[in-house]
Amino acid sequence: MVAPGFVAIGSGPAGVSAAETFRSRHRLIPVRVLSADPALPYAKPPLSKQYLCGSSAALDLHSAGWFDRNDIDLILGVTVEHIDTRNQEVVTAGGMHYPYWHLVLASGSAAVPLAVPGGDSALSLRSFGDAVALKMAARHASSAVVIGAGLIGCEAAAGLAGLGLATTLVAPETVPLQRRFGLDVGQRVVTMLSDAGVRYVGSTTVTAVDATGVLLSSGERVDGDIVVAATGVRPDIRLAAAAGLATLDGRVVVDEHMRTSVPNVFAAGDITLAHNVSAGRLVAAEHWRDAALQGRVAGLTAAGYPAAWDTVPRFACSIGKVTLTYRGWGGAFDSGTLDESRNGFSVTYRARGRTVGTLDATASPAA
Repeated sequence: MVAPGFVAIGSGPAGVSAAETFRSRHRLIPVRVLSADPALPYAKPPLSKQYLCGSSAALDLHSAGWFDRNDIDLILGVTVEHIDTRNQEVVTAGGMHYPYWHLVLASGSAAVPLAVPGGDSALSLRSFGDAVALKMAARHASSAVVIGAGLIGCEAAAGLAGLGLATTLVAPETVPLQRRFGLDVGQRVVTMLSDAGVRYVGSTTVTAVDATGVLLSSGERVDGDIVVAATGVRPDIRLAAAAGLATLDGRVVVDEHMRTSVPNVFAAGDITLAHNVSAGRLVAAEHWRDAALQGRVAGLTAAGYPAAWDTVPRFACSIGKVTLTYRGWGGAFDSGTLDESRNGFSVTYRARGRTVGTLDATASPAA
């Protein structure tokens, strides 16, 4: 029989950080990480940055030996079927039962499928396996179409263009990142993409994908040896919802300590809508750094130590020679004040007169 202890579902930064933090406080309690991904835990941001572009990328969160030395049982390639909160155990599709005293749910997000004829043939860029497949395909291609002009879409398009592929980025928005950063920034992102060798086609949607490219709602056809679907992600809350955890707007509701509505169950990372002390409200965690910080808070709280999510969320995106760095709580804004600087620009976003975020764009010296 498996001894009860600490269990984390998910091997991303939230799950690994939670397990690492709990283990640092309790050396003798069993600690397990369950993951459907067969790969050793890795960081995802470099996949659309350094790794795709062929640069050196530190992907591993920890080595296999690190997990062994810290007595963390890393169980990869396993699908969790359901969480039994009444008996406090996690049940896998293979019939294994893992009893827990403390459980951290960090199941992350799943890519939103491209729901058009032929859409299932498009490549995605969500996992390490996806990145390997895309990188290999790029070696034998001369052109690419990327669908979706969010952060990942922009980075992937610039990366493919950097590999020498004639790359087109297609999206329904007039300009890239318009909903997140506004029209002024989006217009500048078009220039960044153009400088990186990417053609942007906006205000249109893809209606079909075939072996030689995509067909657009405008009637235009865009050829591409590779088609990449960067059509967004959706928090994977299936286990949480089935277990009866409180959810809102497609995410698991947690307090500032990462506690869910069910005793001894915590959540961290993409799936959460967490109370951020600095913001004074619920905030969706959408990026690697936030997930790792939330995982640490969950691990400390589960271990019996005081901890709260009180940091301002932050993330960075690289498009060609320009790095965009955002700090803030996301969501809607009433206005954005843009100021030019020597090597780029900055934007301050406000809602109801209160600053809710800042964006800094900085070009590398070689740009």
